[in-house]
Amino acid sequence: MLVNTPYDDVHKTLVNDCKELLIPLVNEIFHEHFTGNEKITFYPNEHFINQQNGKQQERITDTCFEISGEYTKKYHIECQSTSDPSMLIRMFEYDTQIALDDGELQENILKVYFPNSAVLYLRSNQNTPDMMHVQMITPGGEVTYPIRVIKMKSYTLEEIFEKNLLFLIPFYIFVHEKNLSVYNEDRERLQELLKEFEYIKNQLETLNEQGVINEFVRLAIVDMTRKVVKHLAKNYKQVRKGVKAVMGGKVLEYEAKTILKKGKISAYTEMIRDGFITISEAAKRLDMPVEKLEEFMNKNE
Repeated sequence: MLVNTPYDDVHKTLVNDCKELLIPLVNEIFHEHFTGNEKITFYPNEHFINQQNGKQQERITDTCFEISGEYTKKYHIECQSTSDPSMLIRMFEYDTQIALDDGELQENILKVYFPNSAVLYLRSNQNTPDMMHVQMITPGGEVTYPIRVIKMKSYTLEEIFEKNLLFLIPFYIFVHEKNLSVYNEDRERLQELLKEFEYIKNQLETLNEQGVINEFVRLAIVDMTRKVVKHLAKNYKQVRKGVKAVMGGKVLEYEAKTILKKGKISAYTEMIRDGFITISEAAKRLDMPVEKLEEFMNKNE
């Protein structure tokens, strides 16, 4: 049974809360040319795979979404923090189920659409492939499709900002993982590491001031960066303290979530007052008690 890691949670948080960060990532991985003005539609992450004994096994993908603009394509991206020999098998299982979920039965033909797939490896070594492939030998012919690979350690900070790959920033500490013990004991080396995180902080603030990203996205990236560092450097107190001090001492996660939630509540409040939705329906969608929503509405009349 596969267990979610804190890094899976960070990946999913970025996908759900900062979906605009996906466009540059897709452009980089799949050599696309989306502008950022396209529509992103997410698909369910839960899939049920039929077993030989007749039972179903639930599999949860990290990210499955469609980008619609001048052309439309579906994508499936997994975030992998550890080496896993079964990764290619799991990717095929996921891709097959994603294809079946959207399959079309026309007369006696079942048409399935496989997604463009990739794996983001937070850790990689000389045995980590640059590309993987699934080859299907069928009675009707042979089909091969690629599973693209993106490695965190392949990118410098300068490249990340140059290519607008802000989605990768929270995982940047993985580039330094093998030296965390050195940074923890050597003050000069630690300062070198912290200069990089200061660079990240300053660049994010500049992008915010320029209107490239909004305040919520900036806060979310900072929050997720600190979360990854907290877990990856859990045995290295000086590294954790140093990054926390550089990126901001205040716990910002709830501040970012509050910015987003207040905007959603205000939008639903207007819909309630205009008669487009009931207060109970709005409370359910906002995942909050009806009483709390009523209290918010009364305070903002």
